[in-house]
Amino acid sequence: MIKRHRKHRIMHGAVEHNGVLYVGGHAADDISLGMKEQTQQVCAKLDKLLAELGSDKSRILSARIYLSDMTRKEEMNEAWLGWIDGDDLPSRATIGGVDLGDPRRLIEVVIIAAKA
Repeated sequence: MIKRHRKHRIMHGAVEHNGVLYVGGHAADDISLGMKEQTQQVCAKLDKLLAELGSDKSRILSARIYLSDMTRKEEMNEAWLGWIDGDDLPSRATIGGVDLGDPRRLIEVVIIAAKA
């Protein structure tokens, strides 16, 4: 059975199938902030969404991280590693040089997570 969560005009925020959550891209709300702070905002949004859907960051299976500027990857990594336990790191790809629609938007994160 497929369940769709948080309907938006062009997509659902998450789609659930067989106990797996496919979460659409999340970006920071305050794009005046730097990379580390935007990453922290995204992580907080993911925490809230995962809790709402019966999961948590320890159950993230995979992450795709899109950065507008790959030279700022270490700033993102600092926030990422401050958020997720080193024993729970998911598989991950970081893609740089991406146009995220506004030059101030520095990061977008897409995840796949197991339900608890």
